[in-house]
Amino acid sequence: MKLQLKIWRQVDRNSAGKLESYQLDNVNHHMSFLEMLDTLNEQLITNKERPVEFDHDCREGICGQCGVMINGIAHGPLKNTTTCQLHMREFKDGETILIEPFHGAGFPVKKDLKVDRSAFDRIISSGGFVSVNTGQAPEANSLPVSHETAEQAFDSAACIGCGACVATCKNGSAALFTSAKITQLALLPQSEKERKTRVIDMVNQMDKEGFGHCSNTEACEVECPQGISVLNIARMNYEYNRANFFKHKK
Repeated sequence: MKLQLKIWRQVDRNSAGKLESYQLDNVNHHMSFLEMLDTLNEQLITNKERPVEFDHDCREGICGQCGVMINGIAHGPLKNTTTCQLHMREFKDGETILIEPFHGAGFPVKKDLKVDRSAFDRIISSGGFVSVNTGQAPEANSLPVSHETAEQAFDSAACIGCGACVATCKNGSAALFTSAKITQLALLPQSEKERKTRVIDMVNQMDKEGFGHCSNTEACEVECPQGISVLNIARMNYEYNRANFFKHKK
């Protein structure tokens, strides 16, 4: 395959960026999208040019490190697929592909296609934990959890924190990510102790990081590689209002 690539290049977060064009003449349709970028970088290094920087780690669709806007779509055209699991057979010979970093005020560009997603870490550390006594593992049946509840919690916990929801939302909202982390714990009895403070702290941290409000277009669910449901956002709103109600009632 021959491809024309238009890629966002930016030296650092304080520099202005711009789109630059590159041509690849021998792209195997079995390559993953990141392998295609590897091939481009080999070409650039051979020509003594600066390679394109992008985030990646496991390349198995698990870690959430990869993620770019491909032709304006987070992770590209294939539904429920991360960038690393997208293959070049989804594109046509001679096609022009636009590649940009994830958009969002909460995701400043570090370099080229790399964005700073440490805001997600700060949201989690603000309240996404459970206080338990360390030591021997507790009896598995001491806190019974129904199969339905366990499955709902697992569905929320499937969020890999890639940031596609933020990049897709026209307001740059992190509501889907934050609500998934809140919901997975709110459903389980082990995390009841922090239930009220958790949601308030995590929502406040989300706002502090500069993410926008939920746009209610549900675009985040559409582009999420794990298919995380927007019902998590409804659960977050319920938990937040509930926590504030009991807080003021005191």
